[in-house]
Amino acid sequence: MTQNDIVQKLWNLCDVLRDDGINYSDYVTELVLLLFIKMEQENADNGVLQAHKLPEFARWKTLLGLSGLNLLNHYRSTLLQLSQSTDPLIAAIYADAQTRLKEARHLEQLIKSLEGIDWFSAAKDGLGDLYEGLLEKNASETKSGAGQYFTPRPLIDSIVHLMQPQPGETIQDPVLIPSIDAT
Repeated sequence: MTQNDIVQKLWNLCDVLRDDGINYSDYVTELVLLLFIKMEQENADNGVLQAHKLPEFARWKTLLGLSGLNLLNHYRSTLLQLSQSTDPLIAAIYADAQTRLKEARHLEQLIKSLEGIDWFSAAKDGLGDLYEGLLEKNASETKSGAGQYFTPRPLIDSIVHLMQPQPGETIQDPVLIPSIDAT
């Protein structure tokens, strides 16, 4: 399954989010909050991580074992607890995180759909690429994206190749206000 296939599958899940009253601008956030939990599980299961980074209550397998209001309430509580984590990376990822989902059945549908995708092979190419693909879809297919310019990946790669930045240097994209950090 290619990155584009996975991005399209993720984008198709936005129908579930829309059915729950969530607007386009929140689609990516809702999906990414779940994706980080799922990817952590995949990485731990496949030996990429020596140990789980997330506490037991916040793991993907825990979410899979719940249903209905128990699942929705547990997920809301999990996001709050992760935002208060003593691990600075987890706390940063989940800072002020909350779900806008109102219907437990929609959360269940998202989790079941995400469970059916081969994430480990996708992760090799980078979760950042999936996130970038979702942002690009959001910008190109929504009214809120009208007038926004999304710098294509080949152009970014060319700029980086020509400029050859060193870690810590910043490259300014002349079309956009944000800059690209070299890390």
